[in-house]
Amino acid sequence: MPAETFEFQVEARQLLQMMIHSIYSNKDVFLRELISNSSDALDKLRLETLRDESLQADTSDLHIALETDTEKRTLTVRDNGIGMSHDEVVQLIGTIANSGTAKFLREWKEAKDSAASEELIGQFGVGFYASFMVADEVTLLTRRAGESQGTRWNSDGEGTYTVESVEDAPQGTSVTLRLKAEDAEDQLFDYTSPWKLREIVKRYSDFITWPIRMAAATPGEDGAEPETETVNSMKALWARSKDSVTDEEYSELYKHISHDWTDPLETIRMQAEGTFEYQALLFLPSHAPQDLFMQGHKRGVQLYVKRVFIMDDCEALMPTYLRFVKGVVDAQDLSLNVSREILQQDRQIEMMRRRLVKKVLSTVKDMMSASPENYRTLWKEFGRVLKEGLLQDFENRDAILEISSFASTQDEEGLTTLRSYVERMKEGQDQIYFMTGESRAAMENSPHMEAFRAKGLEVLLLTDPVDEVWVQSVPEFDGKQLQSVAKGEVDLDSDEEKEKAEEEREKRQQEYAGLLTWMTERLGESVKEVRLSSRLTVSPACIVSDTHDVTPALENMYRAMGQEVPHIKRILELNPSHALISSLKRAHAAQDTEAGADSELAETAELVHGLALLSDGGELSDPARFSRLMADRLERTL
Repeated sequence: MPAETFEFQVEARQLLQMMIHSIYSNKDVFLRELISNSSDALDKLRLETLRDESLQADTSDLHIALETDTEKRTLTVRDNGIGMSHDEVVQLIGTIANSGTAKFLREWKEAKDSAASEELIGQFGVGFYASFMVADEVTLLTRRAGESQGTRWNSDGEGTYTVESVEDAPQGTSVTLRLKAEDAEDQLFDYTSPWKLREIVKRYSDFITWPIRMAAATPGEDGAEPETETVNSMKALWARSKDSVTDEEYSELYKHISHDWTDPLETIRMQAEGTFEYQALLFLPSHAPQDLFMQGHKRGVQLYVKRVFIMDDCEALMPTYLRFVKGVVDAQDLSLNVSREILQQDRQIEMMRRRLVKKVLSTVKDMMSASPENYRTLWKEFGRVLKEGLLQDFENRDAILEISSFASTQDEEGLTTLRSYVERMKEGQDQIYFMTGESRAAMENSPHMEAFRAKGLEVLLLTDPVDEVWVQSVPEFDGKQLQSVAKGEVDLDSDEEKEKAEEEREKRQQEYAGLLTWMTERLGESVKEVRLSSRLTVSPACIVSDTHDVTPALENMYRAMGQEVPHIKRILELNPSHALISSLKRAHAAQDTEAGADSELAETAELVHGLALLSDGGELSDPARFSRLMADRLERTL
């Protein structure tokens, strides 16, 4: 079958050109990427043969081989793994089917230095394409296990590639690079040099569980086939004693598993012995991937059984709110042929999951005191995700609350924990006050904050969308009730203050009774009740929710998700100390209701309600009418 020529899609071509001509200096990592791909292919073949006994595949000597030709200046990375079909080659190698490609290219162009470029490469995961940093031409030869025909792919990375079918391809995949000339200034080394290849393998791929072979350092006798030797230790880091593993080795394992190019914030080791044995090596990343909140984002914990790879996205081992955790779990007593469905019902897996979750949460708690800077980084990157656990994991809710941090009126820049808030609570205060909103600035300027500011009471400022949801289901922390400043009635006076003000309150209630009843009737379609407020000191009015009502923001979230939510009327609170409200009371008392002279007063009540709604970040039901009424009133004042 003749070779077919294809063009790279536009974004793939742009990405390739930037890879080839980028300022990225450490080009050695191309070999790590190719070896990692080969390792994955071997893992997949082993798993496929376990699942499909009829698969005709040779698994007697699974390995990765590095072969060089100094004269032709070629390097070949070969494996006898799962291989690829013709269609898979066209789909996976010829295109970059990733919705984040355009964003990646834009951020790359905006990156100011090589470190930023390096981080972007790692986030995007270019893998195979890294070969073009060191090669003028790349040839891929592959045959999928169980198939008879192979495929050859070839490109110089300039704009086109060729694909052709071949009859004599061995099982697996080989990638042959026609290397660029050595250029020390550009950090292009001689990648046909055995010592250089050994150095790269030792640094990046020593933990790979499959043997990586290359020609022995000592050549064979004249005419004899050169002997090969295994250049990686193949000893899984999680199976080695803690003292025998360096931080650099942990970091390289993390990078292999996560395809991240930065070091992890924290490494977590676990070993369980007894009736059910397993080892775990988990990592907390230092930055969030771009797809963390996208549907279909995969969890990063790999499952091994007796060091045999089983699956790389073991959902049964880690809840969704810890989906950012990367690592390996190696169980000794599970079946090699275990499936995802079986895992979801396995009691041993459930026990492992519970222990792993508790260990991760306790590690984060330890970071708060032992490595506060690392904790702040972790919370900045993954706090929104961790708070999802307050809705999903009732068993560990208290532990999640302990490690959570929030903005607060107590500190303009830093965050505070609930434990620190409780320790600062004023004498006699028995509630933890909070407010939810889109931004800190909007909440700090909200009328709901006036009385709390006047009393010097600290309020937590919750701005993440998930905050709107979890505060509805978490009633208290450490015996202290969580109370929204925008819900229910607020009573911040001490017993002594209440006693002094009781007479004044009753008097005001009687004075405003007529106005409150009239406004409740007039605004009945929009509000549940109109009442006097004890939370306002400056603003004339505010809108509040009843104690158990869903907030407007939560209403909007449910509707955005396609859920029908009945509109909930809210409460209008008036500030009797404000000149506008006291004038409104006098006007209402003086009006001639029999003659129908209250239409203008009704418009004023409507304006008061509209202003309260706007100050709360709400939406007017009829903005045009509100603007007309406001313009009319302003005109009369001139």
